[in-house]
Amino acid sequence: MASWRRVGELIAHNMVFIVPLCLVLGVCLPDAFAALKPLVTSMFAFVTFQGSLGNNFFNLARTFRRPAPMLVAIAISQVLMPLVGWALGGLLFSDPNIVAGIVLEYSVPIAVTSTMWIGIYAGDMSLALGTLLISTLISPVTIPATLRLLVGATVQVDAAGMFFDMLVMIALPALAATALNQATRGRVKATLSPVLAPLARIFVILVITTNSTSLHEFMFNLTPELAGVMVFIAAMASSGYLWGFAATRLMHLEREQAVTLTFCSALRNISAGAVIAQAYFPAATMFPVMTGTLFNQFLAAVFGRVFSRAFTPEADENGLRATGADTRQPEASRPARA
Repeated sequence: MASWRRVGELIAHNMVFIVPLCLVLGVCLPDAFAALKPLVTSMFAFVTFQGSLGNNFFNLARTFRRPAPMLVAIAISQVLMPLVGWALGGLLFSDPNIVAGIVLEYSVPIAVTSTMWIGIYAGDMSLALGTLLISTLISPVTIPATLRLLVGATVQVDAAGMFFDMLVMIALPALAATALNQATRGRVKATLSPVLAPLARIFVILVITTNSTSLHEFMFNLTPELAGVMVFIAAMASSGYLWGFAATRLMHLEREQAVTLTFCSALRNISAGAVIAQAYFPAATMFPVMTGTLFNQFLAAVFGRVFSRAFTPEADENGLRATGADTRQPEASRPARA
């Protein structure tokens, strides 16, 4: 069992290297992963379930007692970013399907992997899990609504089908895991979640690799416009951290909440967006969505280091906690408030 858990830790600590490798494999060997496409929805539902096992309904109660950081994180990630992406994307790119992909990229809920980075920098995990759950639960409504409002005039959106898929992939697994953790008084967080974590991370790798097969034709026929999309997505992804960090300063948040708000504002559940893009949109829409996987974990590492002075009062030369990070139970090693 210890070896199995080390597999999960190895994957988590090396995502910045693994994700580009997955993209290369998917793009270069699309036929090798074609058989996995029917399993993507099930694998993603499992990932959501495992990632939500640390949550409980008390987190929601705590978050709602002081909802400002949660509301700001959701406003930045699921209102401001889609609007900015739609406005600038429409000015820079002529293909409406590419613009739809940009809007979809920034309409998806906050990434489950945000909890990993928030744990590394000893953020407020209750706020993180509460915000993540709310973002996930409203996504079956907000994603179709955002797409319909911003790009519905030019791109056909199957709102009913998308709503059902979001329920199956995200909302229902998240609710089931939260209810199970609540019913067992947190025992599944300590017992079941660590056992499932390595498999969930393997599934993340397989989902990313399988979805990236749709980029094969684009990457081998890269045009100046598509290259511009890659630069644009990198800039947009970076701006999420800047918006989030600026909000923490304006709100004068404590360090733990500042960590959580910053990462929640920027990290997106790109795999969910890729599944939706593949099921409901033309191939061109997939490109900006999957391009986000090039930068998601990499930029989290970069901006974590950039903001490390503010995030970690007791840090080593790498900007991380000198004692290391337990991403599953960060509260146990959380330093005193700054």
